[in-house]
Amino acid sequence: MHSELDLPPTKALDNFRYIKRIAYVGQLMITATSKILHPMIEKTVQTLGPIKRQKTLTEQAADAIRTRIVEGQFEFGEALSEITLANELGVSKTPVREAFLQLKNEGLVEIQPQRGTFVFRMTTDQLRQLWEMREILEVNSLRFAMREGSDALAKTLASIVEGLSQATKVRDPLKYRRLDAEFHGSIILASANPFIQSGYNIIALRVQAFRNRLSLDAQNWRSLEEHAEVADLVRAKKTEPAAESLRTHIRAAFATYMKRIKEQAANVA
Repeated sequence: MHSELDLPPTKALDNFRYIKRIAYVGQLMITATSKILHPMIEKTVQTLGPIKRQKTLTEQAADAIRTRIVEGQFEFGEALSEITLANELGVSKTPVREAFLQLKNEGLVEIQPQRGTFVFRMTTDQLRQLWEMREILEVNSLRFAMREGSDALAKTLASIVEGLSQATKVRDPLKYRRLDAEFHGSIILASANPFIQSGYNIIALRVQAFRNRLSLDAQNWRSLEEHAEVADLVRAKKTEPAAESLRTHIRAAFATYMKRIKEQAANVA
């Protein structure tokens, strides 16, 4: 065999041209492939988003039990069975037990050693204190929100009031309750104050639990009118009248609940 160095000059030149041609074609193929693959790779990178973490069994159990407590499927002070809930949720007792600890931190259950776990309950004084805290946070949130500009809040509240009206017409108490909570939560968010929002989160679930037990048709009609009045005053940029209207609404809800407690006690007697 002869190496390229042993070939005549003409033959060596032909081989060099051949090799150069192969290299050129190879470069064209690489360039073409790059043009095809690069947009695909770029598109893939653009479409990839953060991976959503799946909820643990404990978190799922806590969500389910929390919903049942807040929506009134469990009575205040009712005993909660680990075994029963585990069977209903299709999990072992461990996630339920851990969920109880989480719900205790949220103020929704009470864990009593040697006795068990119970849905939270409040004395009359504690309920009054809860409502006073709610009034302070909501009324001042409304003032702060309107101080910064109320157009966005007015639009949000008007939309929620329309939903409340529709829920009342079709007698959908569950939808009404959720929109009611959204109305008040929107005021807290509009304050743009994370400390107020944090404070409200501590009491919001317990407030909602009591609110859900006030869903009587007559009460809903009165409540709807009060929500509409607050929304109208916010739209009119009347800060103090809106704040006073909200305060009256909150106190009326407390008075209504206290009246129901007395009626229930009288019926038991």
